[in-house]
Amino acid sequence: MGSYDVKQEVTDKYSLRGRVFNRLREDILSGKYEEHEELKEVAIGEELGVSRTPVREAFRQLELEGLIQIVPNKGAYVTGITVKDVKDIYMIRSSLEGMCARLATENITNEQLEELEENVYLASFHAAKGHMEQMAELDNRFHHILYEACDSKMLQKLLQDFHQYVMRVRRKTLSTKERGMASNEEHKLIMEAIKDKNAAEAERLATLHMINAYENMVKNGLYDIYK
Repeated sequence: MGSYDVKQEVTDKYSLRGRVFNRLREDILSGKYEEHEELKEVAIGEELGVSRTPVREAFRQLELEGLIQIVPNKGAYVTGITVKDVKDIYMIRSSLEGMCARLATENITNEQLEELEENVYLASFHAAKGHMEQMAELDNRFHHILYEACDSKMLQKLLQDFHQYVMRVRRKTLSTKERGMASNEEHKLIMEAIKDKNAAEAERLATLHMINAYENMVKNGLYDIYK
């Protein structure tokens, strides 16, 4: 018989719970589950091909993030993201993204800077062609390059989570060509400030970028999405 690896068992257990959690969080944030809808352990376990244990563990983590409410002796119910939550997230993000851009100015590598420049160039090309799906992907990648470049794993984790939380509304509002082009122009200015080693300007522009994104969401149907 082979040796029993306790460490590997623990790693596999948490990896499985993590996969279930990430899948459920994505489903909630994308709108697959309606607000107040009950999440059933058995049905989700069967759908994902797992036992009830990792589903139950994922539920606890989702409750800590405020995405579901577990009612004793009743079940788990979706709370999701409200209009106020979206506003709060963007106001918090405006400060954190500014901080991230400042840190990225100080820590970015040549390779990351080259990828930022390429990202802006490609996004400009796709915006002109009206390729909004590619624009959305490039928008995501632009921010994740900055998150990596800030060289702070704690800040990176916070920003990645906030980015994920508003995925549903971002997909809708980035689908307009006008906002796609304006957003990429804002990315270009942030990139140029970072390239010029102007940390204060990079911070100001990144903060403004988040405020502009939120105001555009309100103008283009944020409240319709979260009715």
